[in-house]
This record gives sequence, structure tokens and C-alpha cells, in this order.
Amino acid sequence: MAHHVTSHDIPENGEHLDQSKIGKVKTIALAVMVMGGLLSVYFLFFAPKVQQGSFAYSWVFALFYFFTLALGGCFWTLLHNVSNSGWGTSVRRVMENLGSVFPWLSIFAIPLLCPNVQHYLYEWMNTHHDVINEKNIGIGTLVGEWLAGVWNWVLNGVKFILWAVTSIFTDAGEFNANPHDQAIAQGLHHKDHLMYNKLWYMNLPFWYFRNIMFFVGLGYAIYRLRKLSTAQDNDPKPGTVHLFTARRRAAAFLPILALTVTFAAFDWLKGMDYTWFSTMYGVYIFAGCAINSMAVIIVTVFLLRRAGYLKHVVSQEHFHIMGKLLFAFTVFWAYVTFSQYFLIWYANIPEETKYFFIRNTEGWNVASIALVILHFVLPFVVLLQQWLKKKPYLLSAVAIYMMLVHVLDLYLIVIPERGISLGNIDHATFGDIAVTIKGAWLGDILAFVTIGAGFLFFFLRALGQHALYPHRDPRILESANLTN
Repeated sequence: MAHHVTSHDIPENGEHLDQSKIGKVKTIALAVMVMGGLLSVYFLFFAPKVQQGSFAYSWVFALFYFFTLALGGCFWTLLHNVSNSGWGTSVRRVMENLGSVFPWLSIFAIPLLCPNVQHYLYEWMNTHHDVINEKNIGIGTLVGEWLAGVWNWVLNGVKFILWAVTSIFTDAGEFNANPHDQAIAQGLHHKDHLMYNKLWYMNLPFWYFRNIMFFVGLGYAIYRLRKLSTAQDNDPKPGTVHLFTARRRAAAFLPILALTVTFAAFDWLKGMDYTWFSTMYGVYIFAGCAINSMAVIIVTVFLLRRAGYLKHVVSQEHFHIMGKLLFAFTVFWAYVTFSQYFLIWYANIPEETKYFFIRNTEGWNVASIALVILHFVLPFVVLLQQWLKKKPYLLSAVAIYMMLVHVLDLYLIVIPERGISLGNIDHATFGDIAVTIKGAWLGDILAFVTIGAGFLFFFLRALGQHALYPHRDPRILESANLTN
């Protein structure tokens, strides 16, 4: 029979990570991040064009992988608070620390704001940059135009809402928005009507505004929740006021998370090919966020317990629940993935099917089939076993496996687009259109290791800043004595 945890088993000041145990790992991670960052700056901005274009895709792939892990940490933190979860109190601080890495990833997102990198990644932006260059617009005027563009987008949003309400009761006619740059709009109206119809969303001012707000909005949300949680550790009368405040804030912040996941997926990944459509893409990316962030949480908790921490507050029952959540979102990912594929296949519209056509060409066909087996069939069979989910070391092995398969998932999203887009942009430099570029995988590894080292550094830094679990939370004993 398991030991019943009482207040005497909970240290008065909680448990804190021994900095000497993680200091060397943090130093190595920081060194790798800095050295890899310097190499990455060279490949992104100073290398020959072929290497610049290839490495830009490597950077997006690596950035979005770790972006999804931090996003998932924010999701689990918000879900724990808004659902008033009792079981998750023991592991809540790990969720918060994982989510707190999110704002720091803005450092690695800076290259995406540079036109030199955008040129290779997002073909639709080249039209905007060409107009700016033709007008010979200075940086001051450019900033002014972009600010005016954001303001114009806000006005168009209000105008659209008024038009929508009016159209319910009257014949309001066709909605007519005014894009921020009439020169671009007039040129696109005849040259590329599809981009013209998307100009209300795919314009530089709005794009920059969204990318800044990703980190400002959700970064502020996770900062406030984590600060409220850690303040509870030092409150002489913690009570339930922190719980109710966190629940209200989490409810308000959840829409910010939903918008961030959706728009980041559209802007950074789907925007690499502005001609294809999918209404399920945001949910598809969200499912991957939830799975693999839970995998990170499972592995982190396992390693902390193995190092002697969390012994009294985390049991096999917690691993059982986290395993069930991992299983649930694995099934959800498969459902969304199949639904997206089925709807696109059934409609058979060229602008939609091209996404899967590219990933069924040459060797990518093998990888696409393998993804279904590795990301769903195998983990479904394994995680279906109840006994395995109560074995922390086995569940952690499955969690590590899921994180590795997530690499394949995002690799298939980003990398097959590389050769095709680069060939479209500059046939003379990049050669014939192809779905693979010889030797480009070396850049993929460099980008992944660089951003991964940065992610590890900021995660370990967060783990060492405060107690490893909210020891003054009124529900800590309920969580420590969990049964399910």
C-alpha cells in the first residue's frame, strides 16, 4: 500500500533544484547556442545564395519544432488552471517552466523579420518588397507606411463587422476593403488574383503585427500565471485566492493561445505556399503541440524524480494520467490528420492536393507512409496498455519516441517545400525545381542543434529559479495522494 502523504512530508520551503547539478549542462547548452548562432547568422545572411535559401528552411523547421513544445507548455498551464485541476498541482510548475521558455524563442524568430530571409521562405512577400524597392522608400517612411497599414487593417476589421451585422437585416452588397497599399493591390488584381483576394491578411504590416503579438500576447499570459503561481510559495496565507485569480486569468488567456497557434501555423508554415488551402491546419498543429509538450513534461518529471526530487508529490498515478493524456492526443492527432487528408482528397482541388502531391513524390512518399505508422499505429498499440502507463521509465521512453517522431512530422511539413520554392524564386541560381536539395540536411542539423541548445538552456534556467512544485498550494496534498 502506498504511503499516505501528509503536510509533514512537504518541505516548508519546497524543493529546489541543485544548481551545481545543472550548471555544467546549462553552460554547455549556452556555448552551443552561441557558437551555433554565429554559424547560423553566416548561413542566413552572408553565405552564397544557395546556402542562404536552403538554411532559411532549416531554420524555420527547427524554430517551429521547439516553438510547439513551448506553446504546449502554455496550453497545459492554461488548461490546468481553467479546469481547476487537482491532480496536476504536483506537476504544474513543470508545465509553467516549459511555457516560460516561449517568450525567449522570440530571439530565434528575429531572422524571420528580415527581408533577406523572407525572400526565400515566403514568395508572396517578394511582391511587397519589390514595390517598396521600386518606390525607393526610406526606413522612416517604410515604418510609417507599415504603422498606417496596421491602422488601416484595424479600420477594415471594424468596417467588416459593421458590414456583416448590416447584411443580416439589409442587402449590404459586396464587402469592399481597402488594402494598405493600392499600388500592390492594383498590380495583383490582374497578375495574381488569388493573392489579391488574400491581401487583407497577407500584407506586410499585418504580418509583422501578428508575429510581434505572438510573443507579446502569449508571453505576457504565461508570465502572469507563472508569477502568480510562484508568489503563492511565499504567501503566509496562500488560501484559494491565487487559485481563483489564476482560473479567471487562464480563461481570458485561452483565446490568445488559440490565435497564436493558428496564426503562427498559417504565417510561418502554411505561408510558404500561399496558394494552398486547409481549414484544419491550425488544429493539426495544435494536436502536435499538445502531444509533444506532454512528452517533455513526462520526461522532465521522470528525470527529476530519478534525481531525488518530487518523491512525495508525484507517484505512478500521475504518470498514469499523463500517459492517458499522451494517448488521447495521439488519437486526436490521427483523427485530425486523416480528416484533413480525406477532405482534400475527396474535393480533389489542385490548389489543395498539391500539398500532398509534393509529399508523395520521390522518397517523401516513404516518409509520409512511415509517419502514419510511427506517429499513430505504434504509439496507439503501446499506450493502450494500462500497465505501461504506470511504469515511469517505460512511459518516458515512449515520450522520447514521440518527440523524435514529431521531428519527422514537422520535417515533412517544411522541408519538401524547400526545393520547389527556391526553384520558383530563382531558377538560374537554384536550378531545376525539385523536392530535395543535396547536402541540405547538414544545415537542418545545425539549426536544430542551435535552437535546441537554446531551448534547453532557458528551460533549465526556469527550472532552477523557483521551487519545483507549488508546495503552498491548498491542493498539493490532494494531488500527492492521487488515485485513479
